[in-house]
Amino acid sequence: MSELPPDLPRLRTVVPYLRRELVRAERALTIVEEREALAAQRRPLPEPPAWLIERGIEVGRLPVRVHAGGCWDARKRCTGMSMDEARRALAEGVQACPHCRPDAALGME
Repeated sequence: MSELPPDLPRLRTVVPYLRRELVRAERALTIVEEREALAAQRRPLPEPPAWLIERGIEVGRLPVRVHAGGCWDARKRCTGMSMDEARRALAEGVQACPHCRPDAALGME
């Protein structure tokens, strides 16, 4: 550790400087602690569903299309479903999305 100056005038210069540096370090510490506390409070996003069913806009809201979970063409009217439900919907004639091709992914081409 470096030694402090032995004379009074230089010590009177060093002490206020060190106080200011201590205040800066304490502020930086507070900012980082607050940031880490906020990050710890955030919950990870849930996994998206592997398969989606898109419903129509008419009154009955019948299924109109099956999508893979990450399909870019999936719309707001989509809800998650299981692999078995996706297979069943495709077998019952619900259209497969032409972009994500869930029928191919499920081996039902």
